[in-house]
Amino acid sequence: MKIATFNINNVNRRLDNLLEWLDEAKPDVVCLQELKARDIQFPQTALANAGYGAVWRGEPSWNGVAILARGAEPVLTADELPGDPEDRQARYIEAAVNGVVIACLYAPNGNPQPGPKFDYKLAWGERLLAHAAELLDSGLPVVIAGDFNIVPEPRDIYVTTSYKDNALVQPAPRAQFAGLLEQGWTDALRKLHPDATLYTFWDYMRNRWERDAGLRLDHFLISRKLVKQLRSGGVDRQVRGREGASDHAPVWIELDV
Repeated sequence: MKIATFNINNVNRRLDNLLEWLDEAKPDVVCLQELKARDIQFPQTALANAGYGAVWRGEPSWNGVAILARGAEPVLTADELPGDPEDRQARYIEAAVNGVVIACLYAPNGNPQPGPKFDYKLAWGERLLAHAAELLDSGLPVVIAGDFNIVPEPRDIYVTTSYKDNALVQPAPRAQFAGLLEQGWTDALRKLHPDATLYTFWDYMRNRWERDAGLRLDHFLISRKLVKQLRSGGVDRQVRGREGASDHAPVWIELDV
């Protein structure tokens, strides 16, 4: 099973980019973030014509998440992160696909910090920690994938001081990511590439793509049952360099399930 995560940064504006990559890469499951579309604007027909069933939760102008499955219909199990019934932001969706629970997330950015957006980021992260513990305790094979908006370690960002006050690199969010690993989740890309420089996001500004001034924001956390079945994974960097591209590249892993 080839599972991918892709912050598409507006699914309708970049639909051609998405369809081209789906045809090339042929992932079995795709987690999409930043749909930036209402539910009724989600391109279900175009994706069905490409061979993908889907579940999604949209939001006008911002956020939005979806799970695609090649030749199958994902079975929706949740369309929000538990813990705050007042939170209406479309940042989490969960579905079963061919016996694997897939959790797709778009975590809050948190900027500017300090401030209410950073407070929301940390509160959301605590809710994720609580739900992730429940998923792990279920004993099911689970993949949590998406844009975590956390740079886990200094090596996951290019050498710079321009991000020193950015929410993505602050100690508290990094501690939350470390807390997920302490629960028993495995950072799949780091497991496969322990010493490699891995970037998944390049800002549009200041020629950061051309300079390879990247960050690793998009992650796969896999449950204990899947660690021995992890076979390969990587970043489809070339997609970021195409005309009209998202500022993120697709990231993928392959599991022997």
